Amino acid sequence: KQWYQRRVAITAGGMSGYSSDDINKFLWMIRIGGSTPEGAHIKEGDYYSSSGEYKVDKDASDAMHNSLMYKMCYYRFGEVMTEQGKPTGWDRVRNQEIGNKDFELDVLEEAFTSEHWIVRIYKVKDLDNRGNK
Repeated sequence: KQWYQRRVAITAGGMSGYSSDDINKFLWMIRIGGSTPEGAHIKEGDYYSSSGEYKVDKDASDAMHNSLMYKMCYYRFGEVMTEQGKPTGWDRVRNQEIGNKDFELDVLEEAFTSEHWIVRIYKVKDLDNRGNK
């Protein structure tokens, strides 16, 4: 709400196999954000697994699992069967079962998800409706 945003749109390719989605571009966002004085606290290494890989599965870092980008891409995705013989929440681009399937959104609510989940739009909740305690 700082910039009076009402909606946030992302592309997500986990269901369709679309590999130019926003989670694949996320490291660039982290690098750019971390290069600014305001974002000096953002460290790229925090978003890699303990083995130094960029992952979205159970081995992904806490920073990745808790990031807004992860949550926007994978909200309710853990309920979805994308490929026969694979578990629910199987990301067809990264060939991984997402590691965080059970979470709620605090500052956003889902407004629209396209049939194949490529386009996802979220409404920014009002300040008094964000689930803050």
